[in-house]
Amino acid sequence: MAGKFARSWALMKASAAVLRSDKSLLVFPLLSGLCTLVVAASFLIPVGIMVIGGEHAGQDLQNRMSAGAYLLMFAFYLVQYFVIIFFQTALTGVALMHLRGEPTSVAVGFALARSRWSSILGYALIAATVGLLLRMIQERLGLIGRLVIGFVGLAWTVATFLVVPVLASQEVGPVDAVKRSVELLKRSWGENLIGSGGIGVVFGLLIFLAVLAAAALIGGAVTLNSGVALVAAVVVAVLGLILLSLIQASMQGIYAAALYRYAEAGETSVGFDPALLEQAFKPKKK
Repeated sequence: MAGKFARSWALMKASAAVLRSDKSLLVFPLLSGLCTLVVAASFLIPVGIMVIGGEHAGQDLQNRMSAGAYLLMFAFYLVQYFVIIFFQTALTGVALMHLRGEPTSVAVGFALARSRWSSILGYALIAATVGLLLRMIQERLGLIGRLVIGFVGLAWTVATFLVVPVLASQEVGPVDAVKRSVELLKRSWGENLIGSGGIGVVFGLLIFLAVLAAAALIGGAVTLNSGVALVAAVVVAVLGLILLSLIQASMQGIYAAALYRYAEAGETSVGFDPALLEQAFKPKKK
């Protein structure tokens, strides 16, 4: 167990080193987050206005929602997935170029994502369909069924782990991208996705500590009974949590790009120890 955490920490440091050398990668998760908020607002605000528009309007909305809730949910999933995958493709594409030693820029990343827009839309359609089906089944099952569906969802997440790197590096359709991701995982399945899991665990701990620090900071401002201090404390806390989230998303993208290069052609990337990648994705025992 200690060895697993040591490898996770080393992989996280390697991803962090790449991010330090190319901080422009932070732009992609930042814009992705802003766009997903806009998409959420575009769906929620009209619904909210209709609800508060009057009792009759609220009843009409409820009747319509009972018949079309899943359609609305599917549309929301589709748009959100498209936005998220678009920016992930741009981020991963730039990370792949960086790891190959090629010149990179934010504009190049967006140009790459735009050139793959049809495949991104197709994969968003697949992901939205799977997400909606799992949601529908989960709502109709008991606790045990929900746990089973949860495992199915986890399996889908693992199976499609390398879809975005495939889309960023190959001109393939969404179905072929999913198939390629599954093939790569079958060929080089590891004891777990050490780097990705390690990054998640480490940042989960950092965010927990940041929340505690933010609570202490805001509590101190309240004790001072100063409105300015309270606003400053809230702003610092929010910005700190946002920065941690951006760094985590960027590092996850870098790790996925490096892992894809290794799984696809056995190529290691600058700053990544080949032995660590071999442990993360070592061949299955037959």
